[in-house]
Order: sequence, then structure tokens, then C-alpha cells
Amino acid sequence: MKITKIIKTKKETDDIKTITFSYKEKVQPGQFLMIWIPGVDEIPMSVSKIQKDIKSITFRKIGQATQALFNLNAGDQIGVRGPFGNGFKIQGKNILFVGGGTGIGMLLPAVQKARQKKIPATMIIGVKTKKEIYFENQFKKTETNVYITTDDGTKGYKGLATDLAKELLYQEKYSLIITCGPEKMMKQLLQISQNIQLQASLERYMKCAIGICGQCCIGEGLRVCKEGPVFDSKTLKNIKDFGVYKRDSSGKKIQI
Repeated sequence: MKITKIIKTKKETDDIKTITFSYKEKVQPGQFLMIWIPGVDEIPMSVSKIQKDIKSITFRKIGQATQALFNLNAGDQIGVRGPFGNGFKIQGKNILFVGGGTGIGMLLPAVQKARQKKIPATMIIGVKTKKEIYFENQFKKTETNVYITTDDGTKGYKGLATDLAKELLYQEKYSLIITCGPEKMMKQLLQISQNIQLQASLERYMKCAIGICGQCCIGEGLRVCKEGPVFDSKTLKNIKDFGVYKRDSSGKKIQI
């Protein structure tokens, strides 16, 4: 673990924040870091900015650990381990990216890598209301086709991200779908993707992040920290609990 100082923080929405810090380890889009909040806990975090010596995480405050992390400011210290897991395989002729909630942020490095490879990309940002939109300008800077969907219609397309994705899949030919967000959303994307390859980043409760504790197991012995967090459509179709339930810190099933 490396102890590092926070360089800057930015409040993206009322409950979503980006924290930027020094970290020289090479990270691939889709991989995650373990972030230690001194005196509180250590939690997995996806990476929303990848530069040579600088990384960022973007997260929502939902519990004690994320609340404590949310309260930190520039100059405060955190511990960082990683990266861990398998990232996205950025390939193909045309990629559709679909992000929901905090899953939006971690897709930015993947979109940037696709554009660096000159792969045409379309990004759907799916939120409940316009107040929850973030990173819109960052995606547009990559010269990606960016669509906004809001459940209440306060901006962009009124409806779910999956509703718009279904329309776009009829209108244009995509070779790959890359997604991160609520698991029900990702499962629906899998169902409508038909023969198009899909890669989804899953989230599970983690303790060790190195495949020992088994806390993040999914399906038939797959570990999100080792075999994931990115899984392809072939694997996802065989995971019965995908989009159905997760487990809490005690191992109890929680319906998604």
C-alpha cells in the first residue's frame, strides 16, 4: 500500500465527488484500486482519470466509508493499493458505451482509450434527473457522440438509458457494448444486445481484492476481484445471480 496526498477534490453533484491524487502505478480502464481511509475502512474504487502519475476516483457517498472519503480535502492522506482485476478490452469498429449513476465516471478512461485508437464511440449518460449529470463535457471533449437520458425528462431523452440504447442498436451497427451502472440496467442491456458482444463492470463487496477471501464470489466460483470486475456477455449469461442479488459484509443475500 502507498500512502499518498490528495491533490484536489471536486464535487460533481450533491452526493458525488471526484478525488485526485498522486499514484504512479499503471492502470487500465476498468481496473480498480483499494482505497484506505485512515481510521475508517478500505474500499474498492473504480478509476475515473488515468494519467502517468495522477489518478482520480469518482464515487457517491452511501455509507460510513464513502461519507468519510467524501469529507476529505486536498492535502489529506489516503492509502492506495492496486490496480486489481481485469479491465475492458477496447476493440472493434464502433463501440456503444452505457453508463448509469457512479458507473458513468469509470467509463471515461475507456472512452478516451477508444478514441485514442480512432474507434468511433457513442456514450449514453443515464441518470434520474438533470441534477445528477456529471462528466458530460469531459466525454464531449473526446469527440464522442454523447446522449443524455433522464428518467423524469428534465434533460435530453426522457426514459431509461436502456430505452435509448435499444433505439440506437436499431439505428446503427455496433461491434461492442461497454457498460457500468446499476446491475438491472446492465442485465437488460445484455438481453437486448442480441449477437453484439458486451462487457460489463460488476460491483461486489470486497475485503482482500486478491482472490483469497471469497467475499466477492459470483456465479459458479467467479471472483469479481480476480476474474472481473469486467465480464463478457458469454460469461454473464451463465451467472444466475447477475442482476438478481448481491451479498453484504456478512454474506447475506440482498436482492438487487
